[in-house]
Amino acid sequence: MNLKEIRKKIIEGDFSSLLNFGNGNKNVHPTEVAKMLSAVPTDAALQAYNSLPTITQVKVFPYFSLPLQKTIAETISTSRATFILNELSSDDRVAFYSSLKGVECSNLLKLLNENNKDAVHDILGYPENSVARLINTEFATITSQLTIGEASEHLRKNHKDTETANVIYVIDKEGKLIDDIPMRRFVLNEPSKKVADILDGFCASLKMTDTKADAVQKFKEYDRVVLPVTNAENILLGVLTVDDVMDAAEQIDTKEIQNFGGVEGLDYPYVKTSFFSLIKKRATWLIVLFVGEMLTATAMGYFDAEISKAVVLALFVPLIISSGGNSGSQAATLIIRAMALKELSIKDWWFVMRREILSGLTLGFILGTIGFIRIELWQNLHLYNYGPHYFLLALTIFFSLIGIVMWGTLSGSMIPIVLKKFKLDPATSSAPLVATLVDVTGLIIYFTIAAFILKGTIL
Repeated sequence: MNLKEIRKKIIEGDFSSLLNFGNGNKNVHPTEVAKMLSAVPTDAALQAYNSLPTITQVKVFPYFSLPLQKTIAETISTSRATFILNELSSDDRVAFYSSLKGVECSNLLKLLNENNKDAVHDILGYPENSVARLINTEFATITSQLTIGEASEHLRKNHKDTETANVIYVIDKEGKLIDDIPMRRFVLNEPSKKVADILDGFCASLKMTDTKADAVQKFKEYDRVVLPVTNAENILLGVLTVDDVMDAAEQIDTKEIQNFGGVEGLDYPYVKTSFFSLIKKRATWLIVLFVGEMLTATAMGYFDAEISKAVVLALFVPLIISSGGNSGSQAATLIIRAMALKELSIKDWWFVMRREILSGLTLGFILGTIGFIRIELWQNLHLYNYGPHYFLLALTIFFSLIGIVMWGTLSGSMIPIVLKKFKLDPATSSAPLVATLVDVTGLIIYFTIAAFILKGTIL
């Protein structure tokens, strides 16, 4: 029976087909079960989950979305919830409790045994963005004095088969990390050889206080599938696997993309976010940007006399401000991504400024030339009459676009760096925010240049 047929039976209330998932059916991965149950109504999913063998419930639980995990933990029997939460791997357990708030967290913490409860308390004491929130405390350790044969026997007797067992860690008597050994090195060397003889003397590691972004960078830099995590005294406290880092990287990227689009970061996936929560996340930024755009009307009001004398200037306002906003958004996107990838730091501000001023002047010259030619063509082809001083108007558009595009690229590139300097998230310098800032200042630049070039003619 395929998964589609099983899903149909679940919706119909027939859960008998789920029973073989935990009884030797190795063709179905827990993530497939989670996807299937997540695709049916919540009530049916809960009933189906309850019909699974208990050990299968433990395997499937980490693959559910956080809202469904909370619903399950609060709905199933206390004894079943206690068993599942205590049997989870340490990283999955911490990830679940990290998503809980206040009383909700306190109530479910009571279900953990003392060891697991203490471990969760300790890790939740670290910052939310630290790798401590992702570590798995189930790892294999040996000492360098053993032979490979003795180490293998020790591992068989004292460690379980987990995803972290692909790498073995060598520690001293105090628990300090000395080195790491890929499992292949155990297999390819003689059992009589000493562990100390197969060490390479290099072990990339993370600190508990390192950020998730630091972990993503280190995994890319050293091309590892698992990294040890130590405290300030280099005592091994846990390990971090690449799958957890990939999840963290996805969350970081998603939040940055949402912020950059002018949306407050969502706590849950879009389809799982309630309507009113979605409105709240979007309304905050929209209000801020709306108030900012009010300054555009204020700026135009300040130049009301110039506009009344030369109504033709108003025709090019959308062109002018959109060009500045677009160039600013481009620059902000490039700089924010470069900073996220560690290609740029705050110290590179002068390099960025020089580069963006030159880029802005070049791009502004290109757009200004197109604007100049457009006015000349429309006038000479009699498609529109800009008046006897159309050449000066064309010059106004030309120089205005140079100034505004340069200002847009400069603003878009510098705002993320300034935010980073003050320890704020550069992604909050969203494209709409940069565009709004450049809209207001762009109008001032435009009308100031127009007043200078057109003075004594149409103004």
